[in-house]
Amino acid sequence: MHFKAAVYGLGNIGRYAIESLETQPDCTCIGVVRRKASIGSAPHDLRGVPEFPDMEELVRTAGRPDVVLLCAPSRQVPDLAARLLAEGFNTVDSFDIHDRIVETVARLEEEAARGRAVAVSAAGWDPGTDSVLRALFEAMVPTGTTFTNFGRGRSMGHSVAVRAIEGVADATSITIPIGGGRHSRLVYVALKDGADFATVRAAIQNDPYFVHDPLEVRQVSLEELPTVADASHGVLMERLGASGLTANQRLTFDMRIDNPALTAQVLVSSARAAVRLAHEGKAGAYTLIDIPPVLLLPGDRMRNLGRLV
Repeated sequence: MHFKAAVYGLGNIGRYAIESLETQPDCTCIGVVRRKASIGSAPHDLRGVPEFPDMEELVRTAGRPDVVLLCAPSRQVPDLAARLLAEGFNTVDSFDIHDRIVETVARLEEEAARGRAVAVSAAGWDPGTDSVLRALFEAMVPTGTTFTNFGRGRSMGHSVAVRAIEGVADATSITIPIGGGRHSRLVYVALKDGADFATVRAAIQNDPYFVHDPLEVRQVSLEELPTVADASHGVLMERLGASGLTANQRLTFDMRIDNPALTAQVLVSSARAAVRLAHEGKAGAYTLIDIPPVLLLPGDRMRNLGRLV
């Protein structure tokens, strides 16, 4: 199966999504949708892929994609995905607002049914592949507790949320694990001329992305920000509990990653699964825990079973 993909948005994840699509043996990136004002800028990020101001122009010029990778900020994803699904486009996204995932999937389920399309939502590394591991850990050790400790590293979703606040020129949010699945947030913020730091700090403190965790906000200059804004991240996941009547079972998963690169790769693998589900006649909204992992992989199913099982 060879499929055609389109990328919607050329931010951190969009750039890496183009790179990842380029390396896959079974897909082609036929176009990127960007803001009209951005057309023509950063051509090196496009890697020769044509750019368009909207999906209509992309379809007219490059043809209809089998799947659209939504690389927009999470708060834009539900409306964007709902619109595209209703128009019959298969979509994948890395929506990462954990306490809104269930309502978002339920909404996309309705729109996907209306458009006879497939959505794979919350398909990054957390939520996403970490969600699959949490499910497997719970299947292996049904009684117990799982701790997911993120970082230390930059959170793209939190950083984007801060950049959207009035008066902010640029920002980065660092996630710091403090143990037991709890985290603190350290935000570095560069202000626009005339902006008041106290007002911006209060807006960050009241943003839904930040209200659940200890928070420190530090003001820096635009020149200083790149020294603290690296893309590294990671996770340490642990589950302690019992299998049947046998206690003292301990499961651990640890990774250190480049955040946008891994998120983009999971999106591309999920795009493959979305196209396969659509070819099977399925319609609806899925997360990664709903999808057989073999659908994420290129190549023949039986060959992959023989290689991995």
